[in-house]
Amino acid sequence: MNRPIDLEDLASRLPAKARLIGLDLGTKTIGLAISDVERRLASPLKTLARGAFQRDADALISIFAEFEIVGVILGLPLDLEGREGPRAQSTRAFARNLSMRTDLPIAYWDERFSTAAVTRSLIANDVSRARRAAVVDKMAAAYILQGALDRLARLTRNPGNVS
Repeated sequence: MNRPIDLEDLASRLPAKARLIGLDLGTKTIGLAISDVERRLASPLKTLARGAFQRDADALISIFAEFEIVGVILGLPLDLEGREGPRAQSTRAFARNLSMRTDLPIAYWDERFSTAAVTRSLIANDVSRARRAAVVDKMAAAYILQGALDRLARLTRNPGNVS
């Protein structure tokens, strides 16, 4: 079984150029975002309706293959104090189960405020409520992935620096 790892471990395993995927795991949907091959920019990809785990995993693995993904960044929903509650435990269980189906490394990224930040941005840009509902999950995945990409860039520029 391929267990989820921290971002520092992921950085050491990545080839020079290859895509990462970001996942925003919700109770009803999974938002997906993808990086460019240089891992500088995260772009919203799509939103999948959640179903049975087997179906969700099959859909994700197909997308991983289609886009030649080399690693997964999974948003970890912590509470305001940074503690893990039931949603974080559910996310960790999803990651453990997914890791039994793929050899791709999976790393977590703190997703606190991602949906709220994206929603505020969409409202500020006068996006309708219906349109916001259609895009918020994949936009939140891009927000999560971009945070991880920025951290990975700092790690590769300063390998001994963990700040």
